[in-house]
Amino acid sequence: MSADQAAAPAVEPARAARPAEKPRRGLGARVAELASGGLVRIVLLVVGLFWLLPTVGLLLSSLRTPTDIAASGWWKVFTSPSQLTVTNYRTLLDNHAVTDSLVNTALITVPATLLVVVIGSLAGYAFAWMDFPGRDWWFIAVVAMLVVPVQVALIPVAKLFGDIGIFGDISGVVLFHTAFGLPFAIFLLRNFFAEIPRELLEAARLDGAGELRLFLRVVLPLGGPAIASLGIFQFLWVWNDMLVALIFADSDSQPITVALQQQVRQFGNNIDILAPGAFVSMVIPLAVFFAFQRQFVNGVMAGAVK
Repeated sequence: MSADQAAAPAVEPARAARPAEKPRRGLGARVAELASGGLVRIVLLVVGLFWLLPTVGLLLSSLRTPTDIAASGWWKVFTSPSQLTVTNYRTLLDNHAVTDSLVNTALITVPATLLVVVIGSLAGYAFAWMDFPGRDWWFIAVVAMLVVPVQVALIPVAKLFGDIGIFGDISGVVLFHTAFGLPFAIFLLRNFFAEIPRELLEAARLDGAGELRLFLRVVLPLGGPAIASLGIFQFLWVWNDMLVALIFADSDSQPITVALQQQVRQFGNNIDILAPGAFVSMVIPLAVFFAFQRQFVNGVMAGAVK
């Protein structure tokens, strides 16, 4: 054996022990890694602060006197905290038009949301898992109603409500919101319920479960995130609506949006009523959204996975 042959085995392990060179990453990979770290969180935090800035400004304005509001911007409170007062909210509570409208808003929003959720859930389950004549054609008709604008039905429905005696009443506003919220609710929940495994439903039927028990014990728990998302959307739509209430509600049944609009028309400088009233009208939907934020995210993620 020559000296070169004896040295060859010693050289090979040295070459094998040499670490392999890492491939050079491209610019896109480096940018993606940077974005997935702390930078994207900072950007999202800044966006969230800008999103909440009008709400904070409205809150601080509602805690200032009309004189201070006319003299300077709301950011002045950071240098003059003595401007903050709760006098505007006391004035708001003494204004029966605004306080009564808050009650009317709840009487409109809560039933309209519950009716849409309950009827939409039942209809969505029927379209997804029950066989009846013309099921597909009825579902196509429901989907077609999604493109019907609200403005088209205002005059005919107002005439119909006048004939049956509910025009200007809270029940008329609730029925209108329910009717126009159902197509989207049925479309959303039908598609979500249709993704439930058929084997699960068949196993429940083999155990003797009827349609109602199957809906209550199996479908509703699985569809909880989607139903919660629908409830949040419907609540926000009805609470913030002004067009339907302007037409179908009279002075005794008007919601907060119409009441604030009437305050602007009657007293243009009545800022001590408008600012706290607008903040209360804004903060309640925000509280509802944040209270059910987890269910909303779960519903969105469940639909994305499916």
